[in-house]
Amino acid sequence: MPPLAVIAGPTASGKSAFALRMAETRRGVIINADASQCYSDLSVLSARPSSVETARAPHRLYGFLDAESPLGAAAWADLARREIARAHEQGLLPILVGGTGLYLRTLLHGIAPVPEIDPDVRAVVRALDTAALAEALAREDPAMAARLHPNDTQRMARALEVMRSTGASLADHQAQLSGGLLGTVVLEPAVVEIDREELGRRCDTRFDMMLADGGLDEAERLLAMSLDAALPVMKAIGVPPLIAHLRGESTLEAAILRAKLDTRRYAKRQLTWFRNQTPDWPRLQP
Repeated sequence: MPPLAVIAGPTASGKSAFALRMAETRRGVIINADASQCYSDLSVLSARPSSVETARAPHRLYGFLDAESPLGAAAWADLARREIARAHEQGLLPILVGGTGLYLRTLLHGIAPVPEIDPDVRAVVRALDTAALAEALAREDPAMAARLHPNDTQRMARALEVMRSTGASLADHQAQLSGGLLGTVVLEPAVVEIDREELGRRCDTRFDMMLADGGLDEAERLLAMSLDAALPVMKAIGVPPLIAHLRGESTLEAAILRAKLDTRRYAKRQLTWFRNQTPDWPRLQP
């Protein structure tokens, strides 16, 4: 079976550096598994690899997506499978690198074959505000409600519309996974694990570097596009507080503090996710 390397971990942990070294020493191609780094309009605030880094090894699935185009896990997994197959055909080692756990899990373990959603059901569910959505899901599908963050509107809506359309919990559908790569490749996984205090410092330092590299200008360009605030690109870490500042709703200092706090919280959630979901994967220390 052909090899597939995976370097996962929280934001700002140093995953890209590990991937670059592996790509250079083992004739590899780096394949992005970070949702935010897929967007062409989100270069600085997603910490996408620089031109210097991409010159050192081939990079795939970076900056190819328009801001108005959401990319679900299943669609990303289809693209990733093609890039992995392409790398194998060229005699290169495909190296997945990123921190979007849902993307990696979908690619490796497969996706549940959920039936089509009734359009009328979807319209009703998507019209609910966050509080009403959380209340309805807790009442109709407590198993999924317990698994999802009460502010994760997108996933709560998905769970509720599946329950109402199919009569079964999304958790039940997810137990019937298919299409995963496990068993068809020789997996070489690793998780970059780092002390939480050090990770927090790295998150803060990196956001300062983002601002120095034009992060506020990037947020201003997004604001000028008049995009739907519910789009993933508009909810990317760092974007909402900077846009709030640009709209005159906060000072720049307050926006920076909020962005750094959001980044730290996101990194901690990622640490927890990888510890729970990949306990048997080897750990790398930065």
